[in-house]
Amino acid sequence: MSLPCKSIEATVSYYSEQLGIAIGRRSDNWVDLNLFGHQLTFVESNNFEFQFPFYSLDEEDLPSFHFGVVLTNDAWEKIYDQINRQWSNDTILKRTFFKDKDGEQNTFIVKDPNGYYLEFKTFKSPSHIFL
Repeated sequence: MSLPCKSIEATVSYYSEQLGIAIGRRSDNWVDLNLFGHQLTFVESNNFEFQFPFYSLDEEDLPSFHFGVVLTNDAWEKIYDQINRQWSNDTILKRTFFKDKDGEQNTFIVKDPNGYYLEFKTFKSPSHIFL
């Protein structure tokens, strides 16, 4: 996935220092990140703004424009602890969805310096990821 960003330096700092994401190739106006084995590219752009609605899930308002990764429970706990140990204001939501149902998942969402929402989730049963 390739997305515009407001500042390469602020984006690199957030993803590497706050989320512990490995930085790949980069130039003055773009950077590749290793988002848990998936390439995420940010390209510095002029000012941009996304206008998008939120939607409701289990009585929570969630951003309709977001992206995320599915992690093992151990990896999910590790990155959640890492983010909240150093940057406790970054998590905008931590919740279990579909409690005691197929697809039960623990989720937390953070917002990056470009205004993008990232969702980190782990499933009670990995076989239920796409149910």
